[in-house]
Amino acid sequence: MAAQKGKASAKAPAKKTSKNSSVKKTAAKAAPKKAPAKAAAKAPAAKSVPAKKVAAAPAKAASAAASAPATKTPKKYDESQIKHLDALEHIRLRSGMYIGRLGDGSNQNDGIYVLLKEVIDNSIDEYIMGFGKKIDIAVKDNRVKVRDYGRGIPLGKVVDCVSEINTGAKYNDDVFQFSVGMNGVGTKAVNALSSYFRVVSVRDGECAEAIFEKGKLVKERKGKLKEKQANGTFFEFVPDEEIFGKYTFNMEFVEKRIWNYAYLNEGLTLRFNGKEYKSDNGLFDLLNKEIEDACLYPIGSYVGKHIKFAWTHTNGYGENHFSFVNGQYTADGGTHLNAFKEGFVKGINDFYQESFRAEDVREGMASAVLVKVKDPIFESQTKNKLGNTDIRQWIVAEVQSGLIDWLHHNPQAADKIKEKIQTNEKLRTELSAVKTKAKEAAKKISIRIPKLKDCKFHVDDGPKGENSMIFITEGDSASGTMTHSRDASYQAIFSLRGKPENMYGKKQSDIYKNDELYQLMMALGIENDVSNLKYGKIVIATDADNDGYHIRNLVMTFFLGYFEELVTSGRVFILETPLFRVRNKKENIYCYSEDERDKAQAKLGKSAETSRFKGLGEINPTEFRQFIEPETMHLTPVEISQLKMVPKLLGFYMGKNTPERRDFIEKHLLSNADIDA
Repeated sequence: MAAQKGKASAKAPAKKTSKNSSVKKTAAKAAPKKAPAKAAAKAPAAKSVPAKKVAAAPAKAASAAASAPATKTPKKYDESQIKHLDALEHIRLRSGMYIGRLGDGSNQNDGIYVLLKEVIDNSIDEYIMGFGKKIDIAVKDNRVKVRDYGRGIPLGKVVDCVSEINTGAKYNDDVFQFSVGMNGVGTKAVNALSSYFRVVSVRDGECAEAIFEKGKLVKERKGKLKEKQANGTFFEFVPDEEIFGKYTFNMEFVEKRIWNYAYLNEGLTLRFNGKEYKSDNGLFDLLNKEIEDACLYPIGSYVGKHIKFAWTHTNGYGENHFSFVNGQYTADGGTHLNAFKEGFVKGINDFYQESFRAEDVREGMASAVLVKVKDPIFESQTKNKLGNTDIRQWIVAEVQSGLIDWLHHNPQAADKIKEKIQTNEKLRTELSAVKTKAKEAAKKISIRIPKLKDCKFHVDDGPKGENSMIFITEGDSASGTMTHSRDASYQAIFSLRGKPENMYGKKQSDIYKNDELYQLMMALGIENDVSNLKYGKIVIATDADNDGYHIRNLVMTFFLGYFEELVTSGRVFILETPLFRVRNKKENIYCYSEDERDKAQAKLGKSAETSRFKGLGEINPTEFRQFIEPETMHLTPVEISQLKMVPKLLGFYMGKNTPERRDFIEKHLLSNADIDA
């Protein structure tokens, strides 16, 4: 599961054409062909991404620009220029407003999973209101089917409920009190963005069916059922390739979502592609699956009328929080998560009659929190962050009270928690001294960070900085290319000198003694606290060769070992850049795989010249700009399937298990004949 974590995110949904495609890849490149099963951190090697064409020679373009008139006569602006879009047209034209990013299915936040979620959410809302204890879900050949056993949509309103914006029962508190979908948009967006959409409602022996294509009704019928069926609603849809391009559902991503629904709704059975998913202990089960053997004491849990939470501590660094509102996973946290954290610290201090600092109480903590809110206010239709401010007081009070009660009933765990907090205090004090020395050393070098080329706006600058990102590059050559290609308003660059130190197994204080890593922390703004991160995205931009993959793994080891929250909150990405350029006198085609190279060669003919890029610095800065522009940039997120996998993964690839790693490399080593350089 992609964990969270409680951080505000400044993710910029990449604009997408129907041809856009980014590919999920394995973290470690020690073995060129395979990685261990279920690898936790996922990062890309070079893989299939659409080739990009570059306009012909810049000199000609410059010449044309010089000969063009300085100003252009404006078009007529009158009543005829005013355009009205109906709801369907608006959803299809501005789909990002409704489902966030588009994507091709390689990222768990891609739009096709949002469509799936919107449909399942309706079924979950039925269960929350006490109707239907099972949901059937099937995903095959990009066709999604969802059948619930709730009350069914009122037969006379089936078409309206899936096609008319601002139509539905979610506005009626007598019908839905703690609904995920509150804006009357969900299934309408699914309908509008699907090439095929079918809905069937069954109520007391009668049914109504409607079929749509790209949001337009093509068939409708009502009548009595020939055979008896349970009440409920059936949805079937196929996301439209005109909107999403070529896409594929990643079943691992879908399965994680199904598990989330099971954890948040104890007693509900979800059948996904024939397999049943059910949780009897809710958030306790979620946290147990994520942390498992790493717990310092048995997982604690509390169940109230409007809030549920589970927690434990590990020996890891940082915090990891999984937060939900009415069953919606809030990837960026919000006021409910902040209130939970505040209440937890107050409960600890009240119970022990101490004044522990919040960072000492929560260091190494993992939690799962579900809050039921009658009128949730989310930042957007994608509902990643809760904004309600009126819920803070009661959440703080209930968390404080629930925690104290649990500590009284679990004295051995209470002793372990106090011991953990005291250990955190001691480590913080030691670390503070190291940080002070590191700061003093940094001041002697320069007031500025030597290897940082900063941007103008950062996350704390509000809307202007929400798209901010920092590229971590390999050497001055790549940095030079990027410096001339970037948009200095929101794109920063930090240049590594070479391969950073392998920090696996080192103490946290060691990273502050490493000059280069300390400067990287200062550049990111995290030398004191991860919450001070200056940029919305951290992009690792290394060459697509063995040295580049090694540096990539070293940087990810640093983040996963000491700043895991950056990864679990979806902040860390890999920049994909082309491996080949195929060109003739008229056209350049950049290719991200051997297959694309071969197709480009066939297209441009025998006279085409093919170049293999050894490093980012070889690409012309003018041409390189397209590879880091938001509209055309290919970023692959570094993701964690489960928190418990991180130590195993880092231990295998970056630890001292030389025999096992050597055997693995030898087993999967490519011969010279297999290596296409």
